[in-house]
Amino acid sequence: MKKTTLLNSHLSRVISELGHTDRIVIGDAGLPSPEGTERIDLAVCPGVPGFLETLNAILSEMEVERVMVAKETAEVSPRLEQELKGILSEVEWEHISHEELKNRSRSAKALDRTGEFTPYANVILQAGVAF
Repeated sequence: MKKTTLLNSHLSRVISELGHTDRIVIGDAGLPSPEGTERIDLAVCPGVPGFLETLNAILSEMEVERVMVAKETAEVSPRLEQELKGILSEVEWEHISHEELKNRSRSAKALDRTGEFTPYANVILQAGVAF
């Protein structure tokens, strides 16, 4: 049995296959999954798993150099934006429109759907290098 924090085999596989600048998306329960982008559906019921829980588990294995967040997150869910800034304070940030976030999701290696019901709880993580 795997010993590290992230136990989901699908997420672990995607993260292990990422190269520098590849991207994955962590989305709320309502974020559309673009055709052609692998969808890893983690949602069980409203709130399970949560967006931040999922983010923290992914960050336990993924080196991130850049994060893309919708501008609407700060406007509609400011508490979530603040929590994200605390968790991802060491990486470069880019604020884009929610529509642009959905467009960029098309080129992501995977979209991880959570059970989160907080509006605009979506983020694109760009892989960095660990050396």
